[in-house]
Amino acid sequence: MPLLRILDLSHNYLSGTIPQCFGNLSNSLEFLNLKKNKFYGTIPPTFAKGCRLSNFNLNGNLLEGPLAPSILNCRGLEVLDLGNNKINDTFPHWLGSLPFLQILVLKSNHMHGSLRVNSSRSSPFFSKIQNFDLSSNYFSGPLPVRYINSFKAIINLEKIGSTVSYMGVNDPQGCRFYTYSIGIVMKGQDRELVKTFTMWMIIDLSKNQFEGGPKVIGKLNLLKGLNLSHNNLNGDIPTSIGNLKSLEWLDLSSNRLSGTIPNRLADLPFLSSLNVSDNQLHGQIPQGKQFNTFGNDSYEGNKGLC
Repeated sequence: MPLLRILDLSHNYLSGTIPQCFGNLSNSLEFLNLKKNKFYGTIPPTFAKGCRLSNFNLNGNLLEGPLAPSILNCRGLEVLDLGNNKINDTFPHWLGSLPFLQILVLKSNHMHGSLRVNSSRSSPFFSKIQNFDLSSNYFSGPLPVRYINSFKAIINLEKIGSTVSYMGVNDPQGCRFYTYSIGIVMKGQDRELVKTFTMWMIIDLSKNQFEGGPKVIGKLNLLKGLNLSHNNLNGDIPTSIGNLKSLEWLDLSSNRLSGTIPNRLADLPFLSSLNVSDNQLHGQIPQGKQFNTFGNDSYEGNKGLC
């Protein structure tokens, strides 16, 4: 099948290991979707140089073991979704060198360790990333400052020459005839975004063991959704979050954050969901604008708030 470009076997009851031959098809395949089956074992290490995959989705299987470094041969990869498996590995720093990667989903696995970068390399990591989801794992240590500072697409889309578009597979005339969907947690609810719009800038690091303060987040000007809940973050909520003028939902709940809620959050024009519950915050809750729409559940578990 040398001309096969799209293979979608998602939402079936397929089981067994992933056939090695899929790697042999990667010189023609652009879209491989095996989402929500019962595949087990490891990801085949058979992706050859010249791999043309732009979208690789294995979400919702029973896959284990470390990731296969041969994925790096897929230099055009835009979407990698390995969420909801049993992958047991440290964070695959090497994925940061994929030049076009826009969506990385590793949520709900058994991944662990620190995201601290020890490399002296000066080139940016994940410079085009727009959706970075590591939620529900066992990552620890400080927030990945070096990665976040390299998210150029979320800081300034114009600097990397991106345009607003739908991602999918083109026909020979350049028309998009196959697009994909991705599951995200939006404003506390599970949502499926179909024809994922590349302007959905989301970072979800919730339900891990990250520690320290969230100060680095204030540079991500185009961020729409930020979920850092259920970690061990401490210190103040940085006033620089008030710079995130595109932010629509912010979840900092179930940490050890202290201090007050910055008044600048009231100036975020699109903020429609806020959760800072179960921290150690005190002082007066900002008033006016969007804050008039947030219920008590946004603040519960902070005895010092009034």
